[in-house]
Amino acid sequence: MILIESHKVPKSEDHTRLQEYGVGIFSKNPTKSGLKKAIKKGLVFVDGKLASTALFIKGDETIELFEIENNKREFHFPLEVLFEDDYLAIIYKPAGILVNGNSFATIDNALSQNLQKSSQSDAVRPRPVHRLDYPTSGLLLTGKTNASIIALNKLFENKEIQKTYHAITIGRMKQGGGIDINIDSKKALTQFKVLQTVKSERFKFLNLVELKPKTGRKHQLRKHLLAINNPILGDKEYYIKDLILNGKGLYLHASSLEFTHPFTKEEISISKELTKKFQKIFST
Repeated sequence: MILIESHKVPKSEDHTRLQEYGVGIFSKNPTKSGLKKAIKKGLVFVDGKLASTALFIKGDETIELFEIENNKREFHFPLEVLFEDDYLAIIYKPAGILVNGNSFATIDNALSQNLQKSSQSDAVRPRPVHRLDYPTSGLLLTGKTNASIIALNKLFENKEIQKTYHAITIGRMKQGGGIDINIDSKKALTQFKVLQTVKSERFKFLNLVELKPKTGRKHQLRKHLLAINNPILGDKEYYIKDLILNGKGLYLHASSLEFTHPFTKEEISISKELTKKFQKIFST
């Protein structure tokens, strides 16, 4: 068996059965039925011990999800590696490929053949620790050890990883500010700054915008920009009628990651230049 995901339970005074608590904590088995099957197959451990559906979670435990190694096929897909050490790696995800999920052609399935195996005692198959949408390009952070995956998830929870995106948006915008609009009844905040604006015959104005999400809601940037009537160019899900660009993909790019390395304490700052389709509209 190989470890594929790990979850650190926060401290709590509530006691909850594992099969209820564990729903949604793992991307591989997000549903209650999927988790129950994994437990019955002996693929879930709590604090290093085989778990059962009757187990109560009390807080501060480490829940680990394993899979049978022979069931995992590698997806042979070359990835650009921008940073790598014994604990973690940062790779470039092209637009038009899934990070993970039920599909075989995912970044998750391509990581092992692109990254060096960690020499640490708790080395695991490399795993993404956050997501980028299918049409979004940019930097993706991955963990290579059990401790690293837990530590990086904690950095995200504590908002200690600064992510910067760039997008091309439609319509006239003010030069900068914050978008403070709830998403799915949860607080969501995005800071934005317009770097350049050009006139467009079809869209009137196009803007190169720097975006800094302060929360991590699903599709946050895309939803927030549509909410202020400046949708992202090429977005076919969050758009204004008659302002859809076909055939060019989504103009959203995860351009930089900044954080303190949880083990070496090195200040990590990695950037990736805008793709050619951005550069055809804006010279940067």
